[in-house]
Amino acid sequence: MPPLWILLALGCMRLGSGVNLQPQLASVSFATNNPTLTTVALEKPLCMFDSSAPLPGAYEVYLYVLVDSVSFRNATVQDSTKTPLSSTFQQTEGGRIGPYKATAFDLTPCSDLPSLDAVRDVSQASEILNAYLVKVGTDGTCLSDPNFRGLCNPPLEAATEYRFKYVLVSMSTGLVQDQTLWSDPIRTNRPAPHAAIDTWPGRRSGGMIVVTSILGSLPFFLLLSFAGAIALSLVDMGGADRETAHDTRITQEADPKSLGTSDTLYTSVKRGPSLDRAEVYASKLQD
Repeated sequence: MPPLWILLALGCMRLGSGVNLQPQLASVSFATNNPTLTTVALEKPLCMFDSSAPLPGAYEVYLYVLVDSVSFRNATVQDSTKTPLSSTFQQTEGGRIGPYKATAFDLTPCSDLPSLDAVRDVSQASEILNAYLVKVGTDGTCLSDPNFRGLCNPPLEAATEYRFKYVLVSMSTGLVQDQTLWSDPIRTNRPAPHAAIDTWPGRRSGGMIVVTSILGSLPFFLLLSFAGAIALSLVDMGGADRETAHDTRITQEADPKSLGTSDTLYTSVKRGPSLDRAEVYASKLQD
């Protein structure tokens, strides 16, 4: 595979070779999955407006988005005074009734671009890619945030063809200085149908997935039943211990009564001989 700087140079030459300049999809070397269902990565217009001899911070580039339609293929992005349109995603129904401004960025002179030699460095890759690429459809919260202020770049619609245009705007006057043609139609990906989803392994059907889920949950229920049985057995053992202790207390309380009866019998028996001796003594006196 050629070095990344060669691919980028070829892309810039394609953009700048002639008057029919158009935004292009980012090279697969920079964005392997492009477009996606809701995003499109484009090459920035690097070296495209060299004839304007831009100075750092003197110009800004606006990116406009439009849903491809026969009636809007030649849609304009400026008024009669060359003031760029400020139409939003909401005002244009997502680009269906006119172009909307999705994002804006400073135009960096070719001499100030970061070197691609460090693109494989993880710590610098994000910064380098941001310098060379622009991504449409990355802001998923701007539509739902009532406090959002700024350009809203919400996700695109799946399976929809879009066209894109770059516009060079002077920071001092706020007027359009140059612009590209509308890009060729670029279609976002189509969602895969449910029947085509690979339910690994072996492309299982929905019924097989349900049966597999049920069988997979059986060990959990068996373990739960086993734990319940153990808990019930422990409860039963605790009840038996309480009954034994209750019988023991009854037996212990009954012993003092038995002892009291024995003492009474013993006393009566002990008193018996004393009464007999008194009778004998009385009979002797009578004699």
